[in-house]
Amino acid sequence: MILAAWLLSLPFRLLAALGLRRSVILACLFVLAVTAYGVAEDLGVIDPPAQAAPAGRPAGRQDAPSRDAVADIPASYLRLYRAAGARYRIPWPVLAAIGKVESDHGRTRLPGVRSGSNWAGACGPMQIGCVPGSKAGNAWARYGHGRPHDPANAIPTAARYLVDHDARHNLDRALFAYNHSRAYVARVKQLARRYRGGRR
Repeated sequence: MILAAWLLSLPFRLLAALGLRRSVILACLFVLAVTAYGVAEDLGVIDPPAQAAPAGRPAGRQDAPSRDAVADIPASYLRLYRAAGARYRIPWPVLAAIGKVESDHGRTRLPGVRSGSNWAGACGPMQIGCVPGSKAGNAWARYGHGRPHDPANAIPTAARYLVDHDARHNLDRALFAYNHSRAYVARVKQLARRYRGGRR
């Protein structure tokens, strides 16, 4: 640990030996820290601010799944929806409703769900835009990590997208950003109500 700290301080000792003032050295440190943060964010080592889970309702008090949810949603998907909802502090039934509308929780055989992309350039069970220049855009480049066809990657990506589009304060606006259709927003909210059980 001491050796690592000493090695890290070497460049700055060199700058001081060259006669640079402390303010210049501190400015260099600041630029280095911001650059390192940006690189770490791009590599997916840390979550960007929009993905952070601020304080809110404790994860233990999320809505339990209804009987309809348990009957309709595969257990592996249900766990992923609930985990992403708790982590990003958005209602998991909304994520589940999106998954139902977009791919029947990964069960549909439509193009783009299990491989490749659909006609609009969307990929995976949550149908996130993943093709640059396509109608669906390339939200995956900003919010996604790993393969978009893997639900363990796609569901948290959808949650990050919704959070970044203000889902905690205006769910309708976030859902409309996800799919520019008022009918889509209404359908997702209807399904979310069906999936939501009581509080735990």
